[in-house]
Amino acid sequence: MRELVFALDYEPRTNTLADTLAGHPDAHIRSVSLHATPTSLWRVDHATGSPEALSAIEEAFLTADYYADCLAAEPCDAESETQILDRTDETLVFYTCWQRTSICTSIPHLALEYLGDGLLFETRHEQRRHTWQIIHSEGADIHGFFDALRRELGPDVEMEIVRLTGFSSSPTTKFTTGEGILSREQREALTAAIEHGYYETPREIDLGELAEKLDVPRSTLTYRVRRAEAQIAKQFIDHEPVTDTLPTS
Repeated sequence: MRELVFALDYEPRTNTLADTLAGHPDAHIRSVSLHATPTSLWRVDHATGSPEALSAIEEAFLTADYYADCLAAEPCDAESETQILDRTDETLVFYTCWQRTSICTSIPHLALEYLGDGLLFETRHEQRRHTWQIIHSEGADIHGFFDALRRELGPDVEMEIVRLTGFSSSPTTKFTTGEGILSREQREALTAAIEHGYYETPREIDLGELAEKLDVPRSTLTYRVRRAEAQIAKQFIDHEPVTDTLPTS
């Protein structure tokens, strides 16, 4: 079995649940159980937070235009049901079932199509970040899955691939970046930083000046560059572990 972990970061007003959690930083949601078939999906989630946060989360699930896992950009007439299984002052456990229509799609259903059967899912929601962990068998079409997912995600959703355990493009590959590791926005930001001398010593440009050249907010450019740098560093450490051994004299 192999593991992939990725995270989606939602801009304001692009995901009802992300907006709700962003307004309640003390709250988070984790999946207890998640199962998918080609025609349906059902899951149990455990939320923690203040009573006000839990009420807002409940309302988000019960009144949102789209089911939380749905990637549809328009109404798809899917049938969904949410039930509260347990509630305390600081926790909320709820069950959700979703029946697909012909135009519905979701991350678990894309995973079934590209990664095969026998998948194990775990999810975490914290503020605007939705993190997915999927355990899958060897031989899964990882690149096909991420390409399909990027096609379904809107331009206001940033995707970060956090971890690909046991996966490489060839037996001799030790460290990979690009299509399978960085999002398009991260690659473009990193490429521009290199081309304009941000990594030269001394630096020929700072991120504020580069943001002006690219006509993007400085905060957005900084976020993309830092995410790209972090991902590359993680990949390097995963494949080239640092040791405490000192060279002998």
